[in-house]
Amino acid sequence: MDDKNLTCQDCGEEFLFSADEQQFYETKGFTEPKRCKDCRAKMKSQRSGRGGAPREMHNAVCADCGEETQVPFKPSGDKPVYCRDCYSKRR
Repeated sequence: MDDKNLTCQDCGEEFLFSADEQQFYETKGFTEPKRCKDCRAKMKSQRSGRGGAPREMHNAVCADCGEETQVPFKPSGDKPVYCRDCYSKRR
């Protein structure tokens, strides 16, 4: 495969679709990208609903080790909350 120059459907700028990227896309079953990396990132941040804002974190105490941790959801108190290490051990 050779490198390709594609045109972004959003901004109209030309961008490089490298041979390595083409191989990766092929192995994953993806089609050629229609947007440049900047426009793809912009679309992704819009889809997330936060507009690129950092995720709100909440304080909690791990149910296993008792360490204070932060989680990306507000703990309701009716289910155990685990720190990253303890959660990884349980998976």
